[in-house]
Amino acid sequence: QVQLVESGGGLVQPGGSLRLSCAASGSGFSRSAMGWYRQAPGKQRELVATISSGNNKNYAESVKGRFTISRDNAKNAVYLQMNSLKPEDTAVYYCNAVFSPYVYWGQGTQVTVSS
Repeated sequence: QVQLVESGGGLVQPGGSLRLSCAASGSGFSRSAMGWYRQAPGKQRELVATISSGNNKNYAESVKGRFTISRDNAKNAVYLQMNSLKPEDTAVYYCNAVFSPYVYWGQGTQVTVSS
């Protein structure tokens, strides 16, 4: 069983930065693909960024150049550095892990970008 725990969300002004962390329990983390998704009120959950076991990264167009995903296999952790935040980045951010064929989700962390 894999458990994912996100942290690092909060309230930030437009143009500010936040760093989200996701700690994973269980074995085999280094072989998993990891990702961050978000869901704004009234909207569907959408992909933000993913990182493969081989460290290949993929970003949504809306966050390219502003967000950076990274992983630390020694710590069983994945991170999302978010810079130049905009009000439209406001959402609950979820950590995702793919241990094929299983997919796991964290409980989410709220990010609010507002002045």
